[in-house]
This record gives sequence, structure tokens and C-alpha cells, in this order.
Amino acid sequence: MNVINHTISNKNLFEKQLLTYFKDKKNVVFLNSNDVDKINLFAVSNNNGLDKNKNQFGFISYDYKNKIEELFSNHFDGIQFPEKHFFTPELLFKLEKDKVEIVFSNDYLEKIEVIISEIEKTSIEEIEQEKIEVLPKISKEDYLKTVTQLKEHIQLGDIYEVNYCQEYFSEKVEVNPIDIYIKLNKKSPTPFSCFVKCDNNYLMSASPERYIQKEGSRILSQPIKGTAKRGVTLAEDKVIKDQLFGDPKERSENVMIVDLVRNDISKIAKKNTVSVNELCGIYTFPQVHQMISSVSGQVENDVSFEDILKATFPMGSMTGAPKIRAMKLIEQYEKTKRGLYSGTVGYINEKGDFDFSVVIRSIAYNATNNYLSFMVGGAITALSDPEKEYDECLLKAKAMLEVLS
Repeated sequence: MNVINHTISNKNLFEKQLLTYFKDKKNVVFLNSNDVDKINLFAVSNNNGLDKNKNQFGFISYDYKNKIEELFSNHFDGIQFPEKHFFTPELLFKLEKDKVEIVFSNDYLEKIEVIISEIEKTSIEEIEQEKIEVLPKISKEDYLKTVTQLKEHIQLGDIYEVNYCQEYFSEKVEVNPIDIYIKLNKKSPTPFSCFVKCDNNYLMSASPERYIQKEGSRILSQPIKGTAKRGVTLAEDKVIKDQLFGDPKERSENVMIVDLVRNDISKIAKKNTVSVNELCGIYTFPQVHQMISSVSGQVENDVSFEDILKATFPMGSMTGAPKIRAMKLIEQYEKTKRGLYSGTVGYINEKGDFDFSVVIRSIAYNATNNYLSFMVGGAITALSDPEKEYDECLLKAKAMLEVLS
């Protein structure tokens, strides 16, 4: 691979130009931290070539669980992302505040300067998207009934907690995925925002959650459980944050998943290295406040990405506890195949380090069958109020609904 450095005057504009310029490529992954001091990554390739000794970008859908455990999924899937898909980029842009490092294959040796020039000449059009009507897959009445049924499972001792989700969808709709992503990211800039294109399948994500990161021998997971609306004023925000921090239902949700994540990481970590670095921290995002915990561990050099995946996927924040029983109930009660929702997007670098998000607060689109979808959900516990759980779904859907309307 070859490397060239280039100065840019406007990082945000250049990223939009990259999305537009490479809109017809087979594989695109844009990982956007929305932090001016962090490096964003834009990977593109026109083939599915994979070199395990080089950078890899891609995603793993929720139903990859069926390869890890004796589980199955028979629900309708309108988006149809592959279960697992990675590629080695032909072009990789590492974007900093005022410069970009471009890593490229020999195929681009003669034309890289021309491509950079063409990217910077690409015009960005703000397209007025027609209002997209999205419909819930299930009625509010059915949602409330299902939450009550899941609480009965908890009372019987089947599970302690389960993440129950519902789909909103639109059929026979034509959209510009890049425009939707730009608008979603503007409305809800998050640390694990991403845009993914895989053939004619698209993901536009405003995820605030990290699934798992590896740096050297250290692995880190940061599950989110606990959500509250933003206040109108800073004073109101502080009251809501304090209430969230002290809410027994939200804290119990978070602690149960922290225990699950600790157990998952302990399967592949060195003995006595698993620790909870932060428990129930409150973090503020443009749309919501979130309760986030951090769990880490140290692994031996010979522990592979696949080993870590097998031990920890799917992430506990999107399943519940105990994990396998919760996933079986998810399949029993949900009406839609989750697909890439509840899955993960990220990269593995040449050293074997990696970083992956949890796919939530995300819109998916299949441009072949013109099907658009997003899912929202939350953790159901013994303390859950079905009406409040439904309201939390609407709160999580807010930014996506506003973008589409």
C-alpha cells in the first residue's frame, strides 16, 4: 500500500465530498466520531477483496449469533444485509482537523492526485427530500401487551432482563441515503456515527454506543442502559441527569448488563484483569442523556478477533440476561429480523487492534426493493412500566422521524 498526505481547509465539507464522489462504489464505510480532535476513517473498495494483514472494514449483523450459538431467526427481513461482511479498502482516508492521510493500492498510483482534485471539486447539493411516512410494524396495544408478557417471564425466573425492539418501516420509497445520513448526523452528532454502503444496502447511523475496542492487550466495552430526554434549559438538564443517575430501574438495567459484559470478557481475558472502570456514568447527547458503564480486561497476544467475537457477541445491552434465553425470547416476541440493527460496524487495523460500535439509532435502506427501516427498543425488567417503555421507544426514534419527515 502507498501513502500520501494532503492539506484540507474544511474537514466536514471534504467528508461530504467523499460520500458524494464515491457514491457508486461497491463498499463504503465512513466512521465519524464527530470530534474535531479525533481521526475519522473513510474506507472504499470496488471489490470484496480481504487481506488479513491489512486494514479491514465492515460489519456483523445481529443474526451472526446463529453461528455462535444454537439459535435461529425466521422473521421477515426487508433490508437483507449480509450476516458478516469485511473488505480491505483500495482507498483509505484518515481525516484530521486540517489534513488527510490517504492509503491506497497500486491501482491508484497513477491517478491519486487527479482523484483528490476531483473530490475537492465535487459539489454538495442539499436535496429537499419528500416526507417519508414510516409505519410501526406493531400497534401500541400489541407493544404494551408484549411488554406485560415479557415481565411475566421475568417474574417466573426465566430471565432478569430482555431487550425488546420494534420496527418502523416504509415500502416502495426512493431516498438519497447520503442526504439522510448528513441530516441525521447534523441533528444527532454522536461518537459512533457511521455511513455504510454494501452493494445496494445502506446504513445511516447515529449510534452513541461502543460495542468493543482493542488497543494492544486491552479490550474495552461500554454498554449503554438508561435513557432520559433532554431538558429545555441547562438547569432542567441537570435535574433530569440527576434523576436518571438515581433511578433504581435504570441503574438495575445497567448493572445487570455490566455483570453480563464482565462475564463475557472474562471468558477470554487474563485472570484477574477484568474491571469495571466506570459504573452508571451519565453522558449527554443532542437528543438524550444516557447511562454508560465501562468494562475492560487484558488479553493474551494469541487471542484473535474471532475469539473475542465468539465470547462477547451479540453485545449484552441488545440482548438481556441470561443472554441465550433472552435471545430466544426476542425471536419469539419480536416481529422483524433485526439484521444489522443490534449488530456492529467498525474496523480492524494492521496491528490487530479494532473498534466497533453498537448499531442503534440507525436508518437502514435497501435501494433494490426500496424498503426503508429503523428499529427502536429498550430493556424490559421487573420494574418496567409498559407505557414508559413505549415512550422511551418514541424518544429514541425522535431524531430519525424528524429527519425522514
